[in-house]
Amino acid sequence: MSKNRASPPAATLAGRSESAQPGDLRQSARAFRHDLIGFIGLGRMGAAMAANLAAAGRKVTAYVRRPEQMEQLRPLGVKPTINLRDLFDCEFVVSMLPDDDSIREVVFGRRDLGAEGLAAGLAAGALHISMSTISTEASSELATEHARHAQGYVAAPVFGNPDAAKARQLFIIAAGVGPNIQRCRPIFDALGQRTFAAGDDPAKANLIKLLGNAVSAASMEVLGEIFALARKRGLDPNELIGILTETMFGGRFHRIYGGKIAGDEYRTGGFVLPLVLKDVRLALQEAETASVPTPSLSVVRDRLLTGIARGYSDLDWTALALLASEEAGLNAARLEPADG
Repeated sequence: MSKNRASPPAATLAGRSESAQPGDLRQSARAFRHDLIGFIGLGRMGAAMAANLAAAGRKVTAYVRRPEQMEQLRPLGVKPTINLRDLFDCEFVVSMLPDDDSIREVVFGRRDLGAEGLAAGLAAGALHISMSTISTEASSELATEHARHAQGYVAAPVFGNPDAAKARQLFIIAAGVGPNIQRCRPIFDALGQRTFAAGDDPAKANLIKLLGNAVSAASMEVLGEIFALARKRGLDPNELIGILTETMFGGRFHRIYGGKIAGDEYRTGGFVLPLVLKDVRLALQEAETASVPTPSLSVVRDRLLTGIARGYSDLDWTALALLASEEAGLNAARLEPADG
């Protein structure tokens, strides 16, 4: 596994050595490079986060699947690679991936392709920080696999959009073994405004994140319905949101998204409907496992499916309000591209 070995022309997981065995002596004998950070998942959120780590003086190597992404990342101060093997010497690896399947493939590898995953490749003592919104089941699987290889694992999903990521204003929900949380603190401080420690079980952080997204999705549906009613009764939506946010509803969610809905601004990109649907489904699975009826969340799931069926997959979750306006017989929608 020489670091000087040429990368293949397209992005790959690391090829597996015939002598490599899970948890073998190679990992315990090989040391990681202190303070070197790997980053996996360079979408709008991930790219902003990796750039902030680089701006804070950290050495960041970013794994991308498409070679054309490499030139976009170099101006951010990170070192791009299309070979996962180039992250195996890192002390920390941060992942910001969209779903369970993506993170499982990265961590466990692809046996059908003979491809080694992150857990088998990292040195003993290295630490994986998963900042993705994934299921509690997947999070527990990742924690077990990293422990099997004598590595650390911290789940640290975030609340905040790409604009908050750029401004280092994310809220981080972190769970894992206490000493590992402390090792991650400088990284969290470079990425967010506040970190909430949620205990030793990584899955707990993912559950909190899923529940928070469920509350937000349900709130977005209610906001959309209320603004459709207000418009149809002749109220000025900007006056309404001004009164609401200055009285009982002054939180960030109502101020940010209520303002967008009041302005009839429905943007492409960001937290698009299929990703919201994924999170709502995961929350519903948690509810079913716990035998907790969640009828409101079931309605939101169906509304998201309706939006996707109407061709709104590229719009962010304020499109729930667009649906409410359309079904009230109103002409909404000024569609705007996502911020760069």
